Amino acid sequence: MADRAETDRKRVAILGSTGSIGVNTLDVIARHPQRFDVFALSAATRLDLLLRQCIEFKPVFAVMASEPHGRELEQKCRSLNLQTRVLWGASAITMIAEHELTDVVMAAIVGAAGLASCVAAARAGKRLLLANKEALVVGGDYFMQAVAQGGAKLLPIDSEHSAIFQSLPDDSQCWPTQVDKIILTASGGPFRLLDPQALRDVTPQQACAHPNWVMGRKISVDSATMMNKALEVIEARFLFNVRPEQIEVVIHPQSIIHSMVQYKDNSVVAQLGTPDMKGPIAYGLSWPDRMQSGAAALDFGDLPNMTFESLDSNQHGQRFPGLKLAWSALKAPAGTTAVLNAANEVGVAAFLDGRIRFDQIHVVNLETLESVATEKPGSLEDLLAIDAQSREAAGNVIKRLSNG
Repeated sequence: MADRAETDRKRVAILGSTGSIGVNTLDVIARHPQRFDVFALSAATRLDLLLRQCIEFKPVFAVMASEPHGRELEQKCRSLNLQTRVLWGASAITMIAEHELTDVVMAAIVGAAGLASCVAAARAGKRLLLANKEALVVGGDYFMQAVAQGGAKLLPIDSEHSAIFQSLPDDSQCWPTQVDKIILTASGGPFRLLDPQALRDVTPQQACAHPNWVMGRKISVDSATMMNKALEVIEARFLFNVRPEQIEVVIHPQSIIHSMVQYKDNSVVAQLGTPDMKGPIAYGLSWPDRMQSGAAALDFGDLPNMTFESLDSNQHGQRFPGLKLAWSALKAPAGTTAVLNAANEVGVAAFLDGRIRFDQIHVVNLETLESVATEKPGSLEDLLAIDAQSREAAGNVIKRLSNG
């Protein structure tokens, strides 16, 4: 008979293993070799880092997004006599997400590019650790239906949504009757105190310098515009089945309280921790148990004063105009949240490439929302069509701004 500890080991596929979430996931897994095996890894372009991960963790599969990168990785693995099978392309990423030997999928591919693999993992009934908020922002009800139909266990990895999940009753049937509202905390990013008029001169380097968190460039820019919080509002709406008006955002610069739930009796339950993604990653991997994450413990004798700021001030309204787009998109026809996500991805990329100013990201989002009409998506193809149409519309806005 096989050893029980060995049969209980979970085989993990990490989609986006070279990004910050993927690297932190491997760090947590390395602390618990008796509990997890790395079954598959995927990356977009960071071939050398993926190769090092293959050497250390010896996955069965390694997938690159493109064929040229895949063939190069395959050659390097062969030269090192690694047994890892190298694949490439979107269909290969989907394959490892739904593979019969995959127990846990860490969905950490940035943007709408991760939607298809998330849907596949959901339909295959996997434990799906969702760090890709865009899957819910783009997929909405369609994605949640795939989770329900496949019997998947969906666990949020965003620090805010993990905090909410940990602060809610274990029985999700109780949520509608007991919860008054969800309160998402936001650090305010690097420009919380900046004169709104100075935002037009912000550089990509400044926008990516987050005061509390170490993140990729795209999400760092989203934090600076607070579009990440707009996307998190949309994600929370679908994850926790609450009405948009039951979601509130408050600025908490210290990033100690990760989010809160206010109940019908006006009591508030919050989750606290150091600003380190290893905490929610470890919780997702070990749920319903808990295990060592590698994140530092809070020292309550040495904590900074915790402060909170309302977003209703005129100054914050000028600094973060994109935040309100979350509620307007949720009240608009189904598919509108996919339009917002696509526009923002294109706008952020254009800013990082130096084609538009920082404050023009909001212009791209707003004008794309105004120009793209949607109908309720009934399939993955419908969602991808909305995404493509929105990217084209956003590109047209960027051309006009660049030539203006």
